[in-house]
Amino acid sequence: MNRESSTIGIAVITKNEVDRIGRLLKSVEFANEILVVDSGSTDGTQEICRRMGAKVVYNEWPGFGSQKQFAMDQIRSEWILNLDADEEVSMELADEMIKAVGNADPQVNGFSIPRLSKYLKRWIRHGGWYPDYKIRLVRRGSSRWSDDALHEKLHVNGKVRRLSKPIFHYVYRGISDHIKTINRFSDVYAQERSSAGSGFVLAGVGHAFVKFFECYVWKLGILDGVPGLIIAMNSSWYVFLKHAKRWERNI
Repeated sequence: MNRESSTIGIAVITKNEVDRIGRLLKSVEFANEILVVDSGSTDGTQEICRRMGAKVVYNEWPGFGSQKQFAMDQIRSEWILNLDADEEVSMELADEMIKAVGNADPQVNGFSIPRLSKYLKRWIRHGGWYPDYKIRLVRRGSSRWSDDALHEKLHVNGKVRRLSKPIFHYVYRGISDHIKTINRFSDVYAQERSSAGSGFVLAGVGHAFVKFFECYVWKLGILDGVPGLIIAMNSSWYVFLKHAKRWERNI
């Protein structure tokens, strides 16, 4: 089988991603169709997407899982590659995907792909950040995104195989962006759970220390230099904030 008989469509969701969407779109020129679902960009994102050959559809923001499902439902290609605006498909991955879908058994409806993240100008290979396998390439009609407020997942009805070449992930625009995400995610976590007493905050101190040890020592974040240290510290801070914000709901 060849690419013509096993088409690949790209599904991307955006809002104000003008500084990085071009890199992603350039990396998926191999695809048969590219669809961008935008929820109201005001920075020129839609214009650059159209200029680079993508079809742009507006959809009011319903949440991550629902928006990604809406995007996936618009794709007509046999296979759908779900991507985020801060990602990039390596040339090696493009070749691997084309071969994989062309030779996929009928029972195989999805492929998980490793993701290699760049943070503070360094590729992060430790601390639990790599290989960070994500199911992203699925056969049309076989899969559905969950509605989880945090960390939505793509569930596949059928067998899933692993690919070896990575998606490049340009995670966060800097430390401030990282902290904003931690604050937003810990808010959502606390809002979705019941309030907790002061003992829960004390437990959060212990959990934060454990998280730091896990990221920096056990999962070898120390080998990623200063960025690895910052990741470990921010990961432990996120754990503590989740505990503290649940307690805050009780005062």
